[in-house]
Amino acid sequence: MKFTATSFAMATAVAALGTAAFAQDLPAPVKARQGQFNILAINLGILGDMARGKAPYDAEAAQGAADTIVAVSMIHEAPLFPEGTSEMDIDGTRAKAEIWDDWDGFAEKWSGLGQAAASLQQVAATGQEALGPAVGQLGGACKACHDTYRAPE
Repeated sequence: MKFTATSFAMATAVAALGTAAFAQDLPAPVKARQGQFNILAINLGILGDMARGKAPYDAEAAQGAADTIVAVSMIHEAPLFPEGTSEMDIDGTRAKAEIWDDWDGFAEKWSGLGQAAASLQQVAATGQEALGPAVGQLGGACKACHDTYRAPE
């Protein structure tokens, strides 16, 4: 069996989701969303390291990571964010209550992540020089949401 970058990314995603799901005694939707964000972080790290030259550029691995980020960005968020799962309601999450006070704004930020992910997906396999700006755009989309809807550590 050939173990490709895509299969590695998927295996990593499953492992991250499984780790998050069993790490704490949290409601299933919170475990799932934390696993989702772990998958995003792992793949963004792969791409960021390549963009900064901390890891050798590998077109197949870059495309696999970008494809995974796009797939995760397509997840419908509502079931992962039921009311009563903010950091004010339960320990072990950093989701701010502002998510539910401004669901439309939160959904808009999530859509922005999807748009940035799609742009990254288009250039991931074209070379290291294309990664930097696209990874920066994706990071900006993450930050835009975190600044408003995620509590600090």
